[in-house]
Amino acid sequence: MPTRCTRCIMVVTRPDTEFVDGICSACIAHDRRAEIDWGKREQDLLRILESVQPVDGYHCVVPSSGGKDSHWQVLKLIELGARPLVVTATTCMLTPIGARNIRNLARYATTVEITPNLRVRALLNRLGLELVGDISFAEHVSIFSTPWRVAKQHGLNLMFYGESPTVSYGGPMDSLGISQMTRRWITEFGGHLKLRPSDLVDVEGLTAADMADYEMPSEEAMGQMQAHFLGHFYPWDSHRNASVAIEHGMEAELPSPANWWIPENLDCFLTGCHDFFAWLKYSLGRATAQLSVDVRNGLISREDALRIAQERDGIFPAIYMGGSLEMVLEHIGITPDCFMKMCNQYMNTSLFVENRVEWGQKLTLRS
Repeated sequence: MPTRCTRCIMVVTRPDTEFVDGICSACIAHDRRAEIDWGKREQDLLRILESVQPVDGYHCVVPSSGGKDSHWQVLKLIELGARPLVVTATTCMLTPIGARNIRNLARYATTVEITPNLRVRALLNRLGLELVGDISFAEHVSIFSTPWRVAKQHGLNLMFYGESPTVSYGGPMDSLGISQMTRRWITEFGGHLKLRPSDLVDVEGLTAADMADYEMPSEEAMGQMQAHFLGHFYPWDSHRNASVAIEHGMEAELPSPANWWIPENLDCFLTGCHDFFAWLKYSLGRATAQLSVDVRNGLISREDALRIAQERDGIFPAIYMGGSLEMVLEHIGITPDCFMKMCNQYMNTSLFVENRVEWGQKLTLRS
């Protein structure tokens, strides 16, 4: 079994996560919260908002999936007196509950939803799975491209993302103090997996125009934009965010038996497949990531978290948000046999007792 953080249950195989004396960087970042003057940071945020000249009545852009964190970000900024423009990059295979939650958030703030060419998107889902083992590659990339383009079109130069994943889930130690999103941050931690959108031009007929929707903003554009993590100004709390979102009309249900939290990743049928490949490559299950956060916050013991993770991590993604894996594979244009070949291609056999994946199988980690 892979070595885990001695404080939470994060596996050492998680990409980019640094460990110091057996403790993961996310736990170290969480410990540092006690040293932060959060009142001063909120005042810093208020000064940023006060310094912005509204454009067409909008102060800033909030990239949004319509989920719990997006709801909290938008509602918090409104509470502070700002008027955000919400920008949603259309999710691959949007779920019905995801669509309803996007509409629910639009009750509180103007929302712009950008939908790229869906034929191209389905092809990118397949190519992401084939080339880097990530069916959600295009979705991850568009999170960091679409909102920037919309901000530029509207003449807005202030943007707020939510938490910094390198802080909440682990990253290099020198990334823990980052408060703004930069081009370098996107390149390193934005889900590109060393595959640039430009690399796919001329692949299976894809054109530069097709891939323009997924290209990162230019250095010049990023230099003109302030893109902050709202989690720098407030201690991030996913459960608080969910509670506030649900109070304001967001719907939630457990996406999969492989998940621990109910109100997260509700908007995309492909997410179960994405999570399964993280398990195959790194033994990193969605339950481990979520339970690790709960251990740090004292909501569950490490012993209980480890037991639950062992039960849930690695469950085959036959159903996610009520949608079948066969439905997902048909959408991206591959057969179940082809999918299983990809699973075995990306499976890190050094991590598991079994040396190959079978349809419907839950893999067992080596002890």
